[in-house]
Amino acid sequence: MKISYWIAAPGLLAAAALAFIPIDGLAVETARTGALALATVVLFATGVLPEFISAILFFAVAMLFALAPADVVFAGFKSAGFWMVFGGLVIGAGVRGTGLAERLAHYVRRRFGNRYGGIIAGVVVMGVVMAFLMPSTLGRLMILMPIVLAMAEGFGYGPGSNGRTGMVLAVSFGTMIPGFAIMSATVPAMVIIGAAETLYDIRPIYGTWLLLHFPVLGFLKAIAIGLLVVWLFPESDAREATEQQESPAAMAGRERTMTILLLLALALWMTDFVHHISPAWVALGVAGVMILPFVGIVSAQDIEEKVKFGSLFYVAGVLGLGALVAHGGVGDLLAQSVLPLLKLSPGESAWNFAAIAGLSSALAMFATQPGVPAILAPLASHMAEATDLPVEAVLMLTVAGYTTVILPYQTPPLVVAMHLGGVPMRQGNKLCLWLLMFTVLVLLPLDYLWWRLLGWLP
Repeated sequence: MKISYWIAAPGLLAAAALAFIPIDGLAVETARTGALALATVVLFATGVLPEFISAILFFAVAMLFALAPADVVFAGFKSAGFWMVFGGLVIGAGVRGTGLAERLAHYVRRRFGNRYGGIIAGVVVMGVVMAFLMPSTLGRLMILMPIVLAMAEGFGYGPGSNGRTGMVLAVSFGTMIPGFAIMSATVPAMVIIGAAETLYDIRPIYGTWLLLHFPVLGFLKAIAIGLLVVWLFPESDAREATEQQESPAAMAGRERTMTILLLLALALWMTDFVHHISPAWVALGVAGVMILPFVGIVSAQDIEEKVKFGSLFYVAGVLGLGALVAHGGVGDLLAQSVLPLLKLSPGESAWNFAAIAGLSSALAMFATQPGVPAILAPLASHMAEATDLPVEAVLMLTVAGYTTVILPYQTPPLVVAMHLGGVPMRQGNKLCLWLLMFTVLVLLPLDYLWWRLLGWLP
């Protein structure tokens, strides 16, 4: 039996006990809501069931036992985060089908040469650039990993070599970890967007998110990833033969159209503080153009085969979980029991920053990155009251926390990527722990100073 079943069993038993064994002073409705929330988080965290099945079970139990009105349980389906993910999946299918990703890989080979440090830098840059262009992390990795493996073979880095391991980890960490600092690039960001809108009527702005998070937790962390990979997995320079590889053909009509649409989407995402159109509706609009038959980028068959609708149910489930926790009083219960331990107080900006970010990072050990905002978003108003900070600032602090990954299993796309690349988990753990140490000692203090400089903290 898988170890995940043994980990999940105590949590599910605790959820059953909470649901059916009365507790003095705790309302039955709150207990059952808390039980469903606990069981759902356990299923999401351990992966004993596919995430979309866990989400469907969440919807079914919540409605069968009338734990909340339908508009609360299914709040995720009408949130911006849900439609952002849908748009991202369609965009990913278009990028994959038009050959745009392969062209990017060729330019990386040409620009960064055959020196090992340059190759790793190029792979990290490719991962970060793709995070701007393609919202789905798993989709990016599904595109980039075969390309990187082919590049490694061309460079002479065979299976088991440090060069191949370094390239796999560079693209995996390079597109996943800095991607947390890009509003359109990861599922947890979609959850934050959806929860902010659903719970607090706050609509995060792409440009503000990028300015707040990317300089330190995106750009500097990407540099740290590249340097750590070169240091932890040293390798000799690649052979010269790869420079003779054939250049890609000139852009065809579909690829040119895809490029224009991506650039248009990126421009609209980065200027939403001017036009106030949600990034989700931009993504949905681009997807709508791409699926038009006369445009010819994504066909009806592509929608059926390449757009993973299970991911959409997962996102809707996570957002519905947050709405249910807020509606059923579980958020207030958690606030009363957990928040006093943090000792948050007005004016203590350094401690508040460390406590909220630390809670977010530690919680990801149990709930994984996508589950963190679903749990903490309903508590944001309580933490804002305790710290005398705006709710939006507290929500952004949770982002600073879950970007600090402790071990790869917290971010399922990293695990999938390492599996595809044939890299043992221990190698990913080593890079993750060194990156964690550098983040805690260097990047988070710099990020705190950056927040102060921007005026987000007193």
